[in-house]
Amino acid sequence: MARSRSSSSSSKFRYCNPSYYLKRPKRLALLLIVFVSATFFVWDRQTLVREHEVEVSKLTDEVHRLRDMLEEFKSKAVPNDPVEMHRREKVKEAMVHAWSSYERYAWGNDELQPQSKDGVNSFGGLGATLIDSLDTLYIMGLDEQFQRAREWVANSLDFNKDYDASVFETTIRVVGGLLSAYDLSRDNVFLEKARDIADRLLPAWDTTTGIPYNVINLARGNAHNPGWAGGQSILADSGTEQLEFIALSQRTGDPKYQEKVEKVIVALNKTFPADGLLPIYINPDTATGSYSTITFGAMGDRDMWETSMKGLLSLIRRSMPSSFAYICEKNGDSLTDKMDELACFAPGMLALGSSDYGPDEAKKFLSLAEELAWTCYSFYQSTPTKLAGENYFFNPGQDMTVGTSWNILRPETVNTGVKDNKMQSFFLAETLKYLYLLFSPPTVIPLDEWVFNTEAHPLRIVNRNDANLAALEGQHKPVIKIRSRKTGRLGDDKPDIIMISFLEMDRRVSLQFLTEKRAARPNPSFQFYISTIGSPKPIGSFFILFFPWPWHLPCYKYTPLILKVYDFFVLRNIGKC
Repeated sequence: MARSRSSSSSSKFRYCNPSYYLKRPKRLALLLIVFVSATFFVWDRQTLVREHEVEVSKLTDEVHRLRDMLEEFKSKAVPNDPVEMHRREKVKEAMVHAWSSYERYAWGNDELQPQSKDGVNSFGGLGATLIDSLDTLYIMGLDEQFQRAREWVANSLDFNKDYDASVFETTIRVVGGLLSAYDLSRDNVFLEKARDIADRLLPAWDTTTGIPYNVINLARGNAHNPGWAGGQSILADSGTEQLEFIALSQRTGDPKYQEKVEKVIVALNKTFPADGLLPIYINPDTATGSYSTITFGAMGDRDMWETSMKGLLSLIRRSMPSSFAYICEKNGDSLTDKMDELACFAPGMLALGSSDYGPDEAKKFLSLAEELAWTCYSFYQSTPTKLAGENYFFNPGQDMTVGTSWNILRPETVNTGVKDNKMQSFFLAETLKYLYLLFSPPTVIPLDEWVFNTEAHPLRIVNRNDANLAALEGQHKPVIKIRSRKTGRLGDDKPDIIMISFLEMDRRVSLQFLTEKRAARPNPSFQFYISTIGSPKPIGSFFILFFPWPWHLPCYKYTPLILKVYDFFVLRNIGKC
């Protein structure tokens, strides 16, 4: 028995005896192959880790350098123009005057009637002027007024109204106003109220095609289209409500709002006309346009950009004798030489859109934008009061004549006005806000970080990459702080987002650098994430997602790396792996 155990023990150790392999050359060769392979594998992994550490170090230095450049750029602030400061303060005084009158005579009502000094509920008693004014108060730094309005929203705003509300007006004024107040202040009371009213509006999208009805009862959820529209849905309503509802999904994490409104675009795209011009009325059951006017003015809308631009060019005419460029209205095959003052948004739209074309096309659209802007300017210059009418007709040999000769202070082109017995809520939401921003530094509401909805409510731009970073960061929410009582509030506490991407031969690996700037940390540290395949593994202060490198495949050698820090772009190679 003892001998058997000894024999078994010696047989186990025979594989450690060199003579065993000398007598068996095939096994010796296999052992050498395994040894060499393991050595190369370990060496390769160590080399890869070292080179990655070197590259991460270089990238860290690059990020710090660019961050220093950014801070230096920010510190070189453009000095305030005394004239613009004076004008800005005058606009702010006008806001204080208008808001104080609303507080005194119409608090909680939809609109102020300044001549009779009372309020009227034109929108079912939703506090339209108050909600429309929240972001304007905040941007101008009117804290006391903003806080009083906030308390009314928290304690008195009730959407359970037996009232047939316009889906469009309620979306742009109430949903948009509440979301903007939330994005600026990060106060959850505004987000919860936005969700409440949005939930009451959602049944309007329960149609065959997903194109919404334009009117809904806020208490009962019954939706329909107005009789004067012949049972049809209005294009401008259906095509401009996406911004608010997508923003709500992004902020609440509930996709139902986005899913509802995106069905509209899908439905319209299926029946999109070849000339890119949709009429003002759309059938909610078939998603087809009815036989109605095509206009860039009231009740019109634009989508599917390039196709629509070809259609727009077909509507351009020029007057005689002064050659004013204008946008006709189209009904069937006939054109009407009429242009709404509301269509004066088009020059800005064309100027912005021209940047996406080649040099020749861009020059053409920019030139047209300038011509249309001159026409809109002439709308005002052509009247004794210097106030434009609602629309203009163009007749041979007469240039332009006023059609509807009244003005309600629309902000498509900012203007001054005369007295009537209604203070439109958009006068505080749009006209005064746009005037204030015209005379403010661009850092008050940076246009690369915020987008304005139809009612001039700024919403923070959130794209998919930002959303991913927010998830990694634990949903950190930036707060806009007060910079100066003269200029209002500036968005200076946002996270610095630095996006880096690099491509391999047959896969995409995104490397995202996120820096966070907190008020409590004067010297912010950087957090790094490499988003690839696998599970997160910490390396020092870095969190890296590794995937097993298929060492039998060729490694990328000159991978382009694009680093973006706001307006700074760097293109470089990260070398061999």
